[in-house]
Amino acid sequence: MNVHQLSGRLAKVAEYLPAGARFADIGSDHAYLPCYVCLKDPQAEAVAGEVNQGPYDSAMDEVKSHNLESRIHVRLGDGLDVVQPGEVEQVTIAGMGGPLIRDILARGEDKLTAVNRIIAQPNIDARSIRQWFYSHGYNLVDEQIMEEGGHIYEILVAEKGDPAGAYDPVNREKELWLGPYLMKEKSQAFLRKWQEEMAKKTYILDQMQKASTVDTEKVELLQKEIKWLEEVLSE
Repeated sequence: MNVHQLSGRLAKVAEYLPAGARFADIGSDHAYLPCYVCLKDPQAEAVAGEVNQGPYDSAMDEVKSHNLESRIHVRLGDGLDVVQPGEVEQVTIAGMGGPLIRDILARGEDKLTAVNRIIAQPNIDARSIRQWFYSHGYNLVDEQIMEEGGHIYEILVAEKGDPAGAYDPVNREKELWLGPYLMKEKSQAFLRKWQEEMAKKTYILDQMQKASTVDTEKVELLQKEIKWLEEVLSE
């Protein structure tokens, strides 16, 4: 991959940044996304954050190779430690697990004062990020689900606002898991992901019910989630 042939998921993340973005890309992986955005948009500026020396060095090299040192600041640090409060207006975090993204946002919440948009692309467990947005005053404004290289990715876009705005109060728990926008759209990638997940959960439930001691709580949760998936996939 290089900056001119960005992966589909990162190109989709980039689409959610406004013109003239001032953003931080956390876990920047060679700074491909900041370079891509800044090459396309001469007004954009970015902070590329990396926690490890190797990726930090690679990001520095990438930024220098495009003569973007004046607009992309590569910084070594953990999560949102690489930015100052008020320095950026958007944050992108892509290619990590949902719980890790949630923890980065939680630990760096004081750095989000001027941030009006967060774009997260978790590899697993998008629910944990939706729940964090919901409990921290962020309105989920859009979602995407896409398949690339045999993997299915979700992209979540949130802005400061009414966190309840995206959800139906009756089905909120289900929508936090499956995604309120994705449930409505029911794309091929969405159907494939949740059909596979239902098969896995059905198998696990079957095994648990055969066990000599049954964990009633876990069984009930699985039954509830399987019922939700049946409802969503049969509509």
